[in-house]
Amino acid sequence: MVKGIGIDLIEVGRIKKIAEKNPKFLERIFTSREVSYCQGKKNKYQHLAARFAAKEAFFKAIGRRINWKDVELFNLPSGKPQLEIKSKERFSFDEAHVSISHLKEYAVAMVVLEGKK
Repeated sequence: MVKGIGIDLIEVGRIKKIAEKNPKFLERIFTSREVSYCQGKKNKYQHLAARFAAKEAFFKAIGRRINWKDVELFNLPSGKPQLEIKSKERFSFDEAHVSISHLKEYAVAMVVLEGKK
């Protein structure tokens, strides 16, 4: 049963501009694993924007915001994106499915929350 759906679209340039203007932005929003992964990529701001969009999409799916770092996006060995929820809060879903995509100018993410009841 679907418990929540969220989608977010963001301009990559917006993330780049904020990150360059305020270096603490990355520390506040992303986990060290997320930053490390993105720093190793040719188009790091596209990857950062996709992670930002995934977190926003998750917040929309649960209907509220939690700590940014309590939601982490990483890739399985297959390359499939996966959300890890580190919050101690209890949620009414069993699984969080995520899909991300990014181009030069935009990143998008969709989250579907699934549960038994």
